[in-house]
Amino acid sequence: METKDPISNPITEGVIWKQLLAFFFPILLGTFFQQLYNTIDMIIVGRFVGKEALASVGGSAGQIVNLVVGFFTGLSAGAGVVISQHYGANDEQRLNNSIHTAYALSLAGSVFFMITGILLSTRMLRWMNTPEELLASSDLYLKIYFGGILFVFIYNIGSGILRALGNSRLPLYYLIVCCILNIVFDLVMVLGFRLGVSGAAIATVIAQGVSALLVTRALMRSKDIYKLKLSRIRFHKGVLQSQLYLGIPGGMQSVMYNISNIIIQAAVNVYGTDTTAAWAAYGKLDAVFWMISGAFGVAITTFVGQNYGAGKMDRIDQGIKICLGMDQAVSVAASILLVAFRYQLFSIFTDDAQVIRIGCEMLMVITPCYVTFSFIEILSSALRGVSDVVIPMILTMFGVCFMRIAWIFLVVPIKPSITTIILNYPVTWILTSVLFVAYYFHKKKRLYAGR
Repeated sequence: METKDPISNPITEGVIWKQLLAFFFPILLGTFFQQLYNTIDMIIVGRFVGKEALASVGGSAGQIVNLVVGFFTGLSAGAGVVISQHYGANDEQRLNNSIHTAYALSLAGSVFFMITGILLSTRMLRWMNTPEELLASSDLYLKIYFGGILFVFIYNIGSGILRALGNSRLPLYYLIVCCILNIVFDLVMVLGFRLGVSGAAIATVIAQGVSALLVTRALMRSKDIYKLKLSRIRFHKGVLQSQLYLGIPGGMQSVMYNISNIIIQAAVNVYGTDTTAAWAAYGKLDAVFWMISGAFGVAITTFVGQNYGAGKMDRIDQGIKICLGMDQAVSVAASILLVAFRYQLFSIFTDDAQVIRIGCEMLMVITPCYVTFSFIEILSSALRGVSDVVIPMILTMFGVCFMRIAWIFLVVPIKPSITTIILNYPVTWILTSVLFVAYYFHKKKRLYAGR
């Protein structure tokens, strides 16, 4: 094992709450600007093209995009755990092998999903009961998006590597630049050239391409113990096995999340364009919570991974408690703001009174229960940091995914309504959070016994 002299690492040595927040805020802001890519598309097409375009960009097409990108993001999280542990242990050779293997995985994955997505987009949209008037524009948006999926994967893996190494600021800076570019290109393509939904997709692909180039350039110019070299991008068998072992459960967990969401989307689509548009708009407001909780999740995974590599178990336990408390406090605040300003927020996306009314009813069912999901996000992310991925995947797949699907097929037929459909979110969150708390305390005892 090749190592160098110990490096100063605030994540394994600094004040815990300060390090978590210092890592959290750039991730939160970065996630915010990443969400703006699609949100801006939706606002512009919703306000200037119509509610049909809004539903096309954010409805079935959005769920399919989330399925594919979510799977790869979960898969690449395995690379992030391996990289953070090697960085915490100051192991230069394994660290660099992991980085180049992760890039090779993103290249291979993008080719596969580009071809598969373009070929199957129409079939997937029809399977989801996409309204006929939305089918052509949704299909066009998907085909363009999948054509540029390479940029999405490269950015995700590159920014994930930087965050695993403790650098959450550079991905933020790049996203700010690229989000501004996306706004400019959206206005040019949609308002200037009148390209509608296809213009929004083209603008997003161009902006993501710039972000992919910037994050790759940063890794190539590093002066730390890690450095990306294009000539060294290849699969290292042992490293790939470790990354897949840790990443596949996360990828499958994300797939099951999104499959359940796709089934829910199909059930929502039955209620027509107004309901589909309202659900699409709510998805963007809902993203505020997921940005917060997801940012805390990435922060605690990196924190736990590096401290686990450094053998600091007491620090891990303290960090998890602090992170969970912060996530719950911020989630409650976000929930209050969403409820208080729900009418104004939906009005950003559309001026259709019926769409706004339906969206506000959806928000009032789901938003008050956000705080329960904090246990799932923080505990599953912390467990990932110590390489425990299989049991959390099983808990999530059962508590969230299978239970959601069962709800749609068993409960909804008893009392069919849009409220019954989306009520499955808070019910399954509560059940799964109980399972995670119980498993975490069991795992905690075993970790301390083994150290």
